[in-house]
Amino acid sequence: MSVLTLGLNHTTAPLDLRGKLAFAPERVAPALQAVRSSLGRAQPEAALVSTCNRTELYLAADAQAPSRELVAPALDWLASQAGIRGEQLQPYAYVMENRAAARHAFRVASGLDSMVLGEPQILGQLKQAVRDADVAGTLGVTLHQLFQRSFSVAKEVRTETEIGAHSVSMAAAAVRLASQIFEDLREIRVLFVGAGEMIELVATHFAARTPKSMAVANRTLERGQALASRYGAHAMQLAELPLRLHEFDAVISCTASTLPIIGLGAVERALKARRRRPMFMVDLAVPRDIEAEVSRLDDVYLYTVDDLASAVQTAGAKRQAAVERAEAIVDAGVLSFSHWLDQRSTVPLIQAIRHQTDDWRHAELTRARRMLAKGEDIDAVLEALSRGLTQKMLHGTMAELHAASGTEREQLAQTVSRLFLRNGQRNSAGAADSDGDNTRQGRA
Repeated sequence: MSVLTLGLNHTTAPLDLRGKLAFAPERVAPALQAVRSSLGRAQPEAALVSTCNRTELYLAADAQAPSRELVAPALDWLASQAGIRGEQLQPYAYVMENRAAARHAFRVASGLDSMVLGEPQILGQLKQAVRDADVAGTLGVTLHQLFQRSFSVAKEVRTETEIGAHSVSMAAAAVRLASQIFEDLREIRVLFVGAGEMIELVATHFAARTPKSMAVANRTLERGQALASRYGAHAMQLAELPLRLHEFDAVISCTASTLPIIGLGAVERALKARRRRPMFMVDLAVPRDIEAEVSRLDDVYLYTVDDLASAVQTAGAKRQAAVERAEAIVDAGVLSFSHWLDQRSTVPLIQAIRHQTDDWRHAELTRARRMLAKGEDIDAVLEALSRGLTQKMLHGTMAELHAASGTEREQLAQTVSRLFLRNGQRNSAGAADSDGDNTRQGRA
């Protein structure tokens, strides 16, 4: 089997391109079936990981389907999802195979490849990707094994290292930036747009600073109310946002919308109503929730997920020892998976050998039963049965030995001796058999 990973992330591609390749949850299963169909006869196993920081396609196919037959069409398909050509995507994409692909998956699961070093959210996102692939019918033995091992490696990294200790999360970085703009966070009004996991994390950090008021705007009012009630905030529907945006000093947005929900015009009107008092805005969504043009307004401080990268990376550098230990755990996991993958490559051969030997056994048993039915001596039948099986099993090996010559024959003889002769007989008997074969071949 061959395992491939191809995609892009926060270190290789700009935010807007990542936004074009972000897959909403309901699109993942159809996308997996589509990419599998687009790869023709290879029909590989497939899984898709789509987060705000990465979009990655994992494939596993028979070794008979060379990587070059999968990579180009897979990249073309991925590019088509962003409305661009494959060659336009290539400068931002990476492709990894087998060991490199396993290493990447294990590092991603462990939080070593995240914008926030050691962050735990990615592990849940990978598990969701596995569930999606299972529902789509594109998850096979190889990818299942790859991801299960990545989860085990991630668990060991969290247990054995302090990779996630004292990390500065995106949520904490947002609060830190807000404190640089406003003298006292207790005097500001905060609006959270969305009600997902990321917004909940940000709300937790802001709530600890006890702002003057907090509100949650969400498309589904009930879900917004559930989140708001936990933090003493009030809930509002997303449709109210344009009319009430001016009420808030800080706006943090993270929804699954495919289009911006806070436009330039709405922010301009809000600033006018605020008499040009500044607004702090954080857009944690990919694709963007807030139109990029908003950043050009003089009284708006707009930050995206990429803008927060420097703050979280600075804290990550302090845990270098934990990173080195985590990388060692990843290396051990890669070695184990590679060994398993190598073993998997022999499975078709093992199955073919078993089918062949079953055919031989069936043929000899049929012949033996006919002999017994004719009344032949049972010892003679058993002798014929054992000889027939032995000859069938050794015929191909002997034919190859007789046909080989020179170095090839010597290497083949060594292989045959390892397979058929006991350790005590291997050296002398293997050499004697080889000499005897030469003699017989010369006489022939």
